[in-house]
Amino acid sequence: MMEEKLKCLALVGAGALAGSFSTLCLLKLLPRIIASQSTKHANTRLNGNTVSEIPFTKDVVAPEVRNSRMPDIDLLQDEIVSEQLTRNIQFFGLESQRKVTGSYVVVIGLGGVGTHAASMLLRSGVGKLLLVDFDQVSLSSLNRHAVATRADVGIPKAECLRKHFISIFPECHVEAKVLLYDASSEEEILSGHPDFVLDCIDNIDTKVALLAACVRRGLQVLSATGAGARADPTRIRVADLSESKNDPLSRSVRHRLRKGYGIDGGIPVVFSLEKPKAKLLPFAGSNGEDNPSEYQIVPGFRVRIIPVLGTIPAIFGQVMASYVVTQLAGLQVQTEPVVNLDLDHYRTLHQRLVEHEESLYGTAIEVQVDVEEVMYITKELWQGRSAREESAKDIGRGMWRAINQLMLVRWDRGKPASISNLILLKFEEAIEHESSTLDDIKEKEPQYFDRVTSVLKRAEFEYGL
Repeated sequence: MMEEKLKCLALVGAGALAGSFSTLCLLKLLPRIIASQSTKHANTRLNGNTVSEIPFTKDVVAPEVRNSRMPDIDLLQDEIVSEQLTRNIQFFGLESQRKVTGSYVVVIGLGGVGTHAASMLLRSGVGKLLLVDFDQVSLSSLNRHAVATRADVGIPKAECLRKHFISIFPECHVEAKVLLYDASSEEEILSGHPDFVLDCIDNIDTKVALLAACVRRGLQVLSATGAGARADPTRIRVADLSESKNDPLSRSVRHRLRKGYGIDGGIPVVFSLEKPKAKLLPFAGSNGEDNPSEYQIVPGFRVRIIPVLGTIPAIFGQVMASYVVTQLAGLQVQTEPVVNLDLDHYRTLHQRLVEHEESLYGTAIEVQVDVEEVMYITKELWQGRSAREESAKDIGRGMWRAINQLMLVRWDRGKPASISNLILLKFEEAIEHESSTLDDIKEKEPQYFDRVTSVLKRAEFEYGL
């Protein structure tokens, strides 16, 4: 009987504790809700118009009540913010999440890709966002927009996002600019030392100008290529612009950056390996003799429509947000190599390892990897290239030829040929490596030594060694 009473008391106590916590949270949220509602009513009363009726301006910013917060304030000291971001804190750790909340990110182009990227940056706790787009929300864009509703049709895309973002994470300093990126607006958009710029523009001229400006200013930028006319989410990749293929937009951007600005690569992009499944729709004006250029909102912008499956730009945006947030938090994520080797290549590499071990040591008994593990070492750890190469040089067929000159060798000859002790080298590099000691490499090539050691430690961690 006494045991039952104790159980009841424990349940009552737990319920009271949970109720107290919920009440505390509600009390903390109440002033924010009231402030938010007051702001909404104030916007509605402004000049007797609703938000959607306010005339377009070049620069639309959040009201003073929200933007008075200084961006260098530690948002995670706020209990509500900390609780809202608790899963991120558990994932990254407090200090790494603090880097995210202290960051400033610019998102340019607020279509299907840009809205989903911006939305997840907000939900991930980025403390300051600048949202830029000159266009308005259309009814046909609702199939891929992250937050817009029918009530938002006709209002500027930037203002639409800002309006919705206020109710999701009001502590974020959100600025919206109804503005076209070009040379005249570059300073206004890219000043302020953003930690990252997201290029979600689908116009080639504007995209090239933005990327070149970011490189010139030394800003970290992530670019999205064509998400339209695709349907396979498993083929979406993140890689250097020089490695992207099967995408007409990427090819044009690469060509113009190289020809006009001398930029060959060094810009990470999100792209799809999938070939487009549809083409631009034929132009259909009011009569067959209409000139398409007469229908351009902005000179030089595409008038013809490309079919879009809304899920793909959404995934592009999610990938962009994930890439940026992990970069801001300092979490090292190794992207999958663009070119995948077939099973025969991995078997060949395994056989070469066995033969090399027998030749050098008289036996292959210390080879502790199979073909599947050779695949992991080659593809995941060394990205299908020599450990001495810091970036990809051979793409496509060139990479197939390059792999035929590679072999796996022990990093430390005193340890077995295991997952955490094998590196990929060219034949001549392997011969040189075998004639050197690790102490020699550490002394003469400290950066190379540290880089290889870091990769092998990653293998230890991922395989629980």
